[in-house]
Amino acid sequence: MNDNREASATATHRILVLGAGYAGMAAAVQLAARVGRRADVRVTLVNPQERFIERLRLHMSATGQQVAELNIPELLEGTGARFVRGWVTAVDVTAKTVRIDDDRVLNYDTLVYGLGGVADTAAVPGVEDHAYTLNSPQDAEVLAGRLARLGHGTVVVGGSGLTGIESAAEIAERYPELNVVLLGRQEPGAAMRPRPKAYLQAALARLGVQVRSGVEVTKVLPDSVELAGGESVPADVVLWTSGTRVSPLAAAAGLTVDERGRVVTDATLRSVSHPEAYAVGDAAAIRQGYGVMHGTCQGGMPTGVHAAVSIVRTLDGKRPKPFRFGYYHTPVSLGRNDAVVQFTHPDDSPRRVHLTGRMAARYKETVTASPWPTYGRMKKMPASGAFWPRGGRFTRGVR
Repeated sequence: MNDNREASATATHRILVLGAGYAGMAAAVQLAARVGRRADVRVTLVNPQERFIERLRLHMSATGQQVAELNIPELLEGTGARFVRGWVTAVDVTAKTVRIDDDRVLNYDTLVYGLGGVADTAAVPGVEDHAYTLNSPQDAEVLAGRLARLGHGTVVVGGSGLTGIESAAEIAERYPELNVVLLGRQEPGAAMRPRPKAYLQAALARLGVQVRSGVEVTKVLPDSVELAGGESVPADVVLWTSGTRVSPLAAAAGLTVDERGRVVTDATLRSVSHPEAYAVGDAAAIRQGYGVMHGTCQGGMPTGVHAAVSIVRTLDGKRPKPFRFGYYHTPVSLGRNDAVVQFTHPDDSPRRVHLTGRMAARYKETVTASPWPTYGRMKKMPASGAFWPRGGRFTRGVR
């Protein structure tokens, strides 16, 4: 059935934000701060659950560590934005409607598409049935329970990217009696300069993580993983962190997408095929001078902010500005009191500067701490200000 309140609000410009990840939350809160007092604009945020997922801390939850539970409606309280809980099941860009899993239909005039990526469990046979993932706090809690009961055994972490590295280190530190094996096509820290890469690999060795690079997992079984070439690696638990996939809803809706299913945007983050729709975070294929951005929180929140500012500028009869973003660093935790930080050029290539050890751990905790204070500042900010993304960081600016 249709939401009558939506259908009757013909004089109201309806902005619908899909997904409350880092990017979607930034868009919703920034929009609410800017249009909350306007009677002619309504902001609605849609997400499957009320709890905000701090993806950067899921590897901690997976080892039984307590992290804060952050509530989305509480943050939106008092902003004028409303929250709708539900799974998005379809987007109709012709009718400008979104259907959610209880058969409600939400109408929009402007869409912010932020349905980000999850672990790709379909690319390798057996992953869906036999491997754990870190897609949600619930996933992390299930894995934490399994690790706590394991006692002795082997944990295989599939994927040697940042999530795989941090997860392997966290598990090895928390459960030194377990044998942790990190498998991946590339060596850990492959994109870093030699010194920070060597530090990272030495830290994994100190923690007892067995690293095997240059390998490809071809199948996951209940008690092992198979590698290309036929070798089998015993595994009591498999954690899958290799590769991501995005929701197929954008492609099904007819939005122009890239080969990975991400919405292709113009310079202002609008869909190239449907300019009433903006795409942010992992859901968007955003081209900069150095190439297409890759999905990280570092880039996700600025895209959400920029989309919000662009929408408000358009509502005010102004032209939205091009999005400009440069990377700044790659922080990697190696347990609770160790880390390595590779500082980068805007195109994400490594600079000579890096941090290691406790100083790096403190730095990482500072820059990847809960985004709640940042969202809170956006919520209270005056309408004339904005958090503009520059160099991978938020800075104060004006519209």
